[in-house]
Amino acid sequence: MNQPHSTPFDQQRPIPGVKNIIAVSSGKGGVGKSTVSVNLALALSKKNKVGLLDADIYGPSLPRLTGTLNQKPVISQDQKLEPLVRHNVKLMSIGFIVDEGAAVVWRGPMLFKAMDQFLRDVKWGELDYLIIDLPPGTGDVQLSLAQKVPVAGSVIVSTPQNIALADVKKAVDMWQRTGVPLLGLVENMAWMRNPANNEKIQLFPRGEMDSYLDAKGLPKLVQVPFDPSVGLAGEAGVPVVESHPQGEEAKAFFTLAERVRELVPS
Repeated sequence: MNQPHSTPFDQQRPIPGVKNIIAVSSGKGGVGKSTVSVNLALALSKKNKVGLLDADIYGPSLPRLTGTLNQKPVISQDQKLEPLVRHNVKLMSIGFIVDEGAAVVWRGPMLFKAMDQFLRDVKWGELDYLIIDLPPGTGDVQLSLAQKVPVAGSVIVSTPQNIALADVKKAVDMWQRTGVPLLGLVENMAWMRNPANNEKIQLFPRGEMDSYLDAKGLPKLVQVPFDPSVGLAGEAGVPVVESHPQGEEAKAFFTLAERVRELVPS
């Protein structure tokens, strides 16, 4: 009898204690994936046990966004990395290990090994959700994640214009090819409020996002407005969900957390 051919996805193993892994990705840089990841994690943490893994090995943002610059994880007696904890969220990033100004010059095999260590050799403990902030593109880190662990779903982040959507389409195609469920799209920086009259201003030309999502059958999970307070909060290391929880932007992230809970119950 012929044996079935094995695939790289046969290597998938869940992380002990972690119920659901949620990938936040885009394919495009500069659309706010890390801001969305951090604020989603903090919003979920109000009702759930949450971890946040910064998988952007070459450009980690988590230490600065969470106010944990220059903090280092310790190694437990069983030789596991202890995640840092901030705002009731367990955190891990290469930025906790490598200085902010130091370049990480690694090829594929090193990335695979680093991802495996961050998934397996961190004491995540009991988590309802592990949010993974992925780098731009559709390369080694994304494929390594899909091959190593069962991902409950991916949240796609985009800004409204077609130049961002072009790369988002590639990310959607990647997840569909790897069998990772697509939860939907976050339209980030969807508009800003005119301080003079409170009317909405379009920062970017509205592209073909809505027609593309309709054709793919993908929901738009939430629209997040642009406001300088979001960037300022990130620079200060106190994300907007914590620093301005009653603001329009924070409320959008709380709505996103509820949508994730509905689609991937804990």
